[in-house]
Amino acid sequence: MKKIRIVVSLILFTLITFYFLDFAGILSNRFHVIAQLQFIPALVALNVSAVMFIFLITFFFGRIYCSSICPLGILQDISNWLAKRFHRKKKYPHFKEQRILRWSIVALTTATFIFGIHILLNFLDPYSAFGRIATNIFKPAYLAINNIAAAVGNHFNNFRFYKVNIFIASISSLAIASLTFIIIIFLSYKYGRLYCNTICPVGTILGFIARFSLFKIKIDREHCNSCGLCEMKCKSSCIDAKNKEIDYSRCVTCFDCLEECKRSSVSYNFFNVPEKKPATVNLSDNEYNTARRTFIFASMLLGLTAIQKVFGRRRRGKDSADNIKEIFTSHNVAFKKNHPITPPGSVDVKRFNDSCTACQLCVSKCPSQVLQPTFTAYGIIGIMQPAMSFKHGYCNYHCTLCSEICPTKAIAKISRKEKKTLQIGKVKFIKENCVVVTDGTNCGACSEHCPTQAVSMQPYKGDLNIPTINNELCVGCGGCEYICPVRPYRAIYVEGNPVHLQAKVTEEKETKKIKVDDFGF
Repeated sequence: MKKIRIVVSLILFTLITFYFLDFAGILSNRFHVIAQLQFIPALVALNVSAVMFIFLITFFFGRIYCSSICPLGILQDISNWLAKRFHRKKKYPHFKEQRILRWSIVALTTATFIFGIHILLNFLDPYSAFGRIATNIFKPAYLAINNIAAAVGNHFNNFRFYKVNIFIASISSLAIASLTFIIIIFLSYKYGRLYCNTICPVGTILGFIARFSLFKIKIDREHCNSCGLCEMKCKSSCIDAKNKEIDYSRCVTCFDCLEECKRSSVSYNFFNVPEKKPATVNLSDNEYNTARRTFIFASMLLGLTAIQKVFGRRRRGKDSADNIKEIFTSHNVAFKKNHPITPPGSVDVKRFNDSCTACQLCVSKCPSQVLQPTFTAYGIIGIMQPAMSFKHGYCNYHCTLCSEICPTKAIAKISRKEKKTLQIGKVKFIKENCVVVTDGTNCGACSEHCPTQAVSMQPYKGDLNIPTINNELCVGCGGCEYICPVRPYRAIYVEGNPVHLQAKVTEEKETKKIKVDDFGF
């Protein structure tokens, strides 16, 4: 059982991790379904089938999700394995469950999420935390290894690998991801699955269901001599060898204890409820009633979350973009963007903030490196959530990748046809910054890179031509802003739309077909 669990875990962990790192498109985008099987993204996206699947496998087999599907849980197992390699006498003594603390975190996380404060959920969601680690720490290291392989290969005339640019998308996001990584590795190295069984809200919710799972780890009281081997090797610290009891709410079904027992007193099979001892009848009843009340309370909170998601989206559809503040002034060459640009398909800023868990999968997979994590652009509620930045590229006119892979549906899926008319922002032109005015030289780079003719060149002085804009045609792709050579403040930039609008379609002139009987010349 342990070997099967390890193989399955490593396969899923490798696929999830490599999907974040894959810049060459080796893996098909269909692998994003693995992200949709993660509990918090599925819950936020109201993916009922995925949530029910996780609940069912937990009810039947225990916390299989935590041991074999959750990438952060598997990362902790890898850390535990390394800890045992360096410290062969590593022990994880049993300690009591911190039930009040666990459910307090779940209640606080759910309550803040309902009231529109999502920072706590974004920080504690295990999948999103792993996504930030993979994007900000693992991927730069992977790209560096790729560039070394490319340099070595090129030296021997092998061009299988090619050099790619390595850049840090966000210093703040790198710092948060690094801090998260250090804390997770330290806790797992020192205390095993302490994070999963005390802090993680997913572990707490699934732990309650695991109390009633059909298949469980079971201790044979008649043959067990309370030697403590299983307790010392249990990284969940849920086995009490002295009393021959297991806390199933914290057991992650890793099967490590099965191999440690020398008397084969620990097994995994269909659980038969043992007869209650007379001395502990009242205590068991109290524990059951407490757990039942806790489950009902948690279910109500989750239900309110779902209601808030459904009806909240309907209310947000009534928002308008009339309150966009124009920041262009003829007397000030400096500018500041008032509204961040959310990805195509996010509909509006409020909806995006309410649905995004900052897993940064879209940041990692964006082929143009346009999506970057933010720190203060959305305020405190949107820390680490991505926004469009045109410093390193522009949004490809035909690309819809981020809308296809988003596990929470914060970026709703759109077609290429819809993308071409979706206005995520409007172009602004600062005449005083343009090189045509300052240097008296022609440029026209912004016009050449505009796919919708929202920026065109008009006569200015003599032989000079200057850009002119038509916001009705602009889709906010950022091609003009990216290519503009003016620094530090560009002469042309894109201001985000709080609510995405529809751009006017450029009318194409009809071309007449000419029938040529002979050579055209």
